Amino acid sequence: MQGTIIKSTGTWYLVRTADGHVWNCRIKGKFKLKGYKLTNPVAVGDEVKFDAEGETDSGIINVIMPRRNFVLRRSTRQKHFMHLIACNVDQAMVIVTIKRPNIKPGFIDRFLLTTESYDIPTYIIFNKCDIYDESDFELYEALHIIYKNAGYQTMLVSAETGEGLEALKTLLKDKTTLISGHSGVGKSTLVNALQPQLELRTGDISDITDKGTHTTTFAEMFELDFGGRIIDTPGIKELGFLNMEPMDVSHNFPEIFALSPKCKYANCLHINEPFCAVKDAVESGEIHPLRYQSYLSIMEEVMDQNHWERHDI
Repeated sequence: MQGTIIKSTGTWYLVRTADGHVWNCRIKGKFKLKGYKLTNPVAVGDEVKFDAEGETDSGIINVIMPRRNFVLRRSTRQKHFMHLIACNVDQAMVIVTIKRPNIKPGFIDRFLLTTESYDIPTYIIFNKCDIYDESDFELYEALHIIYKNAGYQTMLVSAETGEGLEALKTLLKDKTTLISGHSGVGKSTLVNALQPQLELRTGDISDITDKGTHTTTFAEMFELDFGGRIIDTPGIKELGFLNMEPMDVSHNFPEIFALSPKCKYANCLHINEPFCAVKDAVESGEIHPLRYQSYLSIMEEVMDQNHWERHDI
């Protein structure tokens, strides 16, 4: 039999077949992904083949079908392992807020890098716009321009008031969408607003830390009654990379990659090389310094992991 992984607990996997039946499956044997050490061999969104086991609705997964794409991050518990977030998605949405919790553009850039690597269209969704004041909206407009110039679409929404939800539904319709973000950005509340009968658990923001509490424990796929599927994921505290080389970073910042052919050197990493079109664009304001600083920070991390010579970043 064949079906789609709709929930992963790390040990058992819920697999939904084409007729809508859900099976509780475990894995037989070991599965690898391009030689990476994985904390989880399969993820939500994977298409798998399995055999029924016993007389209950349980089975054993023995084949993982070829993936169209996947989203990876470094495991937070096992630093030398990668963790599959989701597979076979049509698009992704990173949910953020200007405040409660405060915006972290560096996290946005890291998430975009994980999806850009596999050509997954990604939207930046600013939730909780009902609590923004004038300065918050000014910051949103500034970030909107930065990411628009980098090739990304942003959107203002409020799970509380419903603002922007119809436009969001239009983007989600008939697509398989990965939804991710920091804890506390209102991800589960937003999903509940889109699909009320799901009744996902939501958490409060701590007044002390201004951070959210984890309410989504495992990644899970949900059907949308207006068409499409979403993959809800646990809140991400940090995004690290083990699967990239320095050139992967430079190729997956779109506005930087677009200017690369104008650099004097074909292998320019846009750090301290002479006659660099990217550095010139930062000086002129064509590339925003915020994005460039994120680029340098990630590049430094990837260089250290790959034992490249440092370039006085």
